[in-house]
Amino acid sequence: MKLIVGLGNPGYEYHLTPHNLGFMAIDRLADACGKELSRREAQALTATTELVGERVVLAKPQTYMNLSGLAVARLLQNYELAPRDLLVLVDEIELPLGMLRIRPRGSAGGHNGLKSIIGALEADDFIRLRMGVRPDRQVEDYVSYLLRPFRPAETELVAEMLDLASEAVRVILSEGVQKAMNRFNRRVPPTDS
Repeated sequence: MKLIVGLGNPGYEYHLTPHNLGFMAIDRLADACGKELSRREAQALTATTELVGERVVLAKPQTYMNLSGLAVARLLQNYELAPRDLLVLVDEIELPLGMLRIRPRGSAGGHNGLKSIIGALEADDFIRLRMGVRPDRQVEDYVSYLLRPFRPAETELVAEMLDLASEAVRVILSEGVQKAMNRFNRRVPPTDS
């Protein structure tokens, strides 16, 4: 069994914001399985399902981003799983919008949600799938940008990235993280301006 966690902030005001891409990716996976994350446990909304023959728990912590580790640690404990059984889907401001980056372990890279998880687990050996949210324009305040809804012009690229992230999760589960990295860790070609 694997625990697949999408990071975000609960509340309608954060629904379609860059910082909630993890939640959006989990919802995309759940929809594809005909599931809804409606079970409340360990300060998270969860659903149990099967992806590519693997039993998985999909989860969206309801603790707000900076305390995500509390929910993740409790979920791992509840299901008797280790950090290596964890896959975290998260936004990444250092990557261009639309780009994916998969890593089998590593630092938080300045992301408070990942920092919280690493601190709560006292481990960094879990897979993370980072989804790029860096805008193609100058932004004065990145915090405000991350918590503001995507612009209409960005929604198609966001939808494509969510589809790609769903596919990447399936490859990670069925073929392993190295093959997924080889396939999905590519640069997005520059857009015509």
